[in-house]
Amino acid sequence: MLSPYDELPVHQTPYPLSRVADSDHGFDDGYFFGVFNPDRQIFCFQGMRINPNTNLVGGYAGINRAGVQRTVRFSRTWRDHCATEIGPYRIEIVEPYRDIRLTLDDNPSGFSFDLHWLGSAPAFEEAHHFATRGGRPITDQTRYAQSGTARGWLKVDGERIEVEPGSWYADRDHSWGLYHQRPPLAPDPRWLPPAEPEGVPRALRFWTLFGACELSGFYAIHESPDGAQVPMNDTFGTPFEGRFDFGWDGKGVELVAGRHRLEFVGDTRILAAATITLTDADGGEWVQHVRPAAPAWVTATLGYQAGSWRDGGSFRTYHGPEQPAVEWDEFDFSRQPLDFRMYNGTPVPGLIGKEYVSRVETIAPDGRRWTGAGHTELFLDGPFRPYGFA
Repeated sequence: MLSPYDELPVHQTPYPLSRVADSDHGFDDGYFFGVFNPDRQIFCFQGMRINPNTNLVGGYAGINRAGVQRTVRFSRTWRDHCATEIGPYRIEIVEPYRDIRLTLDDNPSGFSFDLHWLGSAPAFEEAHHFATRGGRPITDQTRYAQSGTARGWLKVDGERIEVEPGSWYADRDHSWGLYHQRPPLAPDPRWLPPAEPEGVPRALRFWTLFGACELSGFYAIHESPDGAQVPMNDTFGTPFEGRFDFGWDGKGVELVAGRHRLEFVGDTRILAAATITLTDADGGEWVQHVRPAAPAWVTATLGYQAGSWRDGGSFRTYHGPEQPAVEWDEFDFSRQPLDFRMYNGTPVPGLIGKEYVSRVETIAPDGRRWTGAGHTELFLDGPFRPYGFA
């Protein structure tokens, strides 16, 4: 089947772009966008992923204000309308990497917006993501990340919130390929032999995209349960990578190493503050102080996981003949940890968010300082001995 994208000379196989080279249901292609303001304790999150092998495109758009989180989810079949829009939600590439229009029209949730996502510097292509389980590739994916700002408006229950560069910040990523398996579209492990551990597991992921006047940047730190930065068999298995940029001049600062000192709220895994020391290619040390400005927002409502849709599915699953399927909900996540229950009945005791809008201060090796904001992601999965987590 031909799609509008087949007009462009971008083919990588001898087939139309609607047919991908991998038949796995986990193969997808899509975006995440964030627009945030630490002073107002607001994080607007949104995204879309196309799953050609299930013939579905799903997405979400939401806003977290000081911990109260409203999320709209959408889904429809893909091949009958190959476009980056699902019902009220649209992504329009005005100028690649520099100007992307994000629109959520009026819908039953009472949340809508019209935003221009504006790139602050070139996108950063991350090291290729690859992981296996039982000898089978379960992640084989390219991803890039980019810092930015935004212009436009958000509206919640009739309240219009103006968004302007300077006080608002933005980030995004775009990834495509085989992504790690997620139920319900994953093999039931009872029908497979036990998978022996392969490689080193990841326990910590500290990931930040930030902006501060002319400075912006990206870095990711991944460590094993013992705190070692070594290649890991995980969706996010690169020990360290990152770069700082000063606009679009291409004269970035390559980062080659990073270490952290994290503080937590009581005996939880909730981030209270972080001091990150980053080493550049010339041996200079950049220090970044990161402090969350609001309770972390929670990915359980986005639609990625089984039970995140009311019918028990995800945005990778079919939600019936009504096209598009649209639903929404609102939860108060201002007090964490909390006990939560997915729509399929799965309990999530002690749920905490892992995505923060943060105030970020950056100090260069020569003493220069920048103050801005960032999107900080902290995963602490299982034991992590450097901070005493069992």
